[in-house]
Amino acid sequence: MVDFIMNDLLGTPELLVGLFALIGLLAQRKAVADVVSGTLKTVLGFVILGAGAMVITQSLDQFSAMFNHAFDVNGVIPNNEVIVAIAQDAFGTETAMIMLFGMMANILFARITPFKYIFLTGHHIMFMACLIAVILTTAGMAGVPMVILGAIILGSLMVLLPAMLQPFTREITGSDDIAVGHFGSFGYYASATIGKWFGNKEKSTEDIKVPKSLGFLRDTTVAVSLTMVILFVVVSLFTGSEFIESQLSGGQNFLVFSLMQALAFAAGVYIILTGVRMLLGEIVPAFKGIADKIVPNAKPALDAPAVFPFANNAVIIGFLFSFAAGLISMMFLPLFGLAVIVPGLVPHFFTGAAAGVFGNATGGRRGAIIGAMVNGVFISFLPALLLPVLGDLGFQSTTFGDSDFGVVGIALGILSQQINSTIAFTVIVLAVIAGFFLIGIKTRKKPSETNHS
Repeated sequence: MVDFIMNDLLGTPELLVGLFALIGLLAQRKAVADVVSGTLKTVLGFVILGAGAMVITQSLDQFSAMFNHAFDVNGVIPNNEVIVAIAQDAFGTETAMIMLFGMMANILFARITPFKYIFLTGHHIMFMACLIAVILTTAGMAGVPMVILGAIILGSLMVLLPAMLQPFTREITGSDDIAVGHFGSFGYYASATIGKWFGNKEKSTEDIKVPKSLGFLRDTTVAVSLTMVILFVVVSLFTGSEFIESQLSGGQNFLVFSLMQALAFAAGVYIILTGVRMLLGEIVPAFKGIADKIVPNAKPALDAPAVFPFANNAVIIGFLFSFAAGLISMMFLPLFGLAVIVPGLVPHFFTGAAAGVFGNATGGRRGAIIGAMVNGVFISFLPALLLPVLGDLGFQSTTFGDSDFGVVGIALGILSQQINSTIAFTVIVLAVIAGFFLIGIKTRKKPSETNHS
């Protein structure tokens, strides 16, 4: 039963979000039909989102194979799912326990602090729980103290990071109904901040004028399709027909194969956007029940694609420039004595696209471009710096990808290497977390104090 709850129920983001929706609808004493409909549509929204992500991942895996072969690149390819799967043999129990109690800590912190966010991106909760378990175990911790400290760290991240992004999220969505709960937050925050400094929000990516002859490009699906067709076909020409037809396409003509993979990517984006719209249409009203009954004024912190529909052009711009920054970074990493991080298209698409949206919200087109490139540098250098602090896990050919994993892992790893006493380590980590809470609370109080004066 414990294994079922931990791994199957709480480890499945679709069911986790559906459970929150169910609790919210029941708390509002909705009719049975509304409870069933709202819960199922919430779950289906996440299932559709996941299906779109799977389609995109399969397409990008083919592109990565073509790219690596064409340019003879070997290195570490960040992939959260792969590194967590590898870690489960040694850290499975610790990961599950930190995940469960971290979610409880999230609800507790949302209840007793001004940070009213419930983190609903279940798979990222699991990834971060795994990273924390690895770092704390490498630091010499074990048993109940490790689980408690890990849960506090995880729960704190699940309220503090959405809170950090919320001023920018409000600019994107035009409301305060949802938050972003995704562990690429430092990249998005940097993108929005850079956009604010160097951009011009009046010149939005969504205002790009398209000639009448190219009016069809206003359709997001068509624009994505053409962009990916160009990328796939160009790379396929460098890769060569022999490798593609013998290793990837099963004998299908390499150009036809590239075309279909590009269109599959575009279809995946369309599926994701459909799932997000369905999810937002159901979970925001359903979440009101939790907000009213358990955590007053709570906001659902959702996966990064939740912001994609608000700036479709920025999604494509963000992805392309984040990936370009990854390619540039790949050439500079060896100069710093770091492992070569091969830019993975999956992290660059999801985090780069979101960074483009955040950069556009504060700095328009220039903000989307520069912000996405900063994100691309983050998810290139941070994974390389993270490798040495992962212990034996750092010798694998993959690692954690998104920016928050790098920031949290490096900070905890360096701290654990400098402090031999686990008690002192625990006290310092808790003090740092308390400091962040106090700083955040003080910052949040300033606007209201100004308004009263």
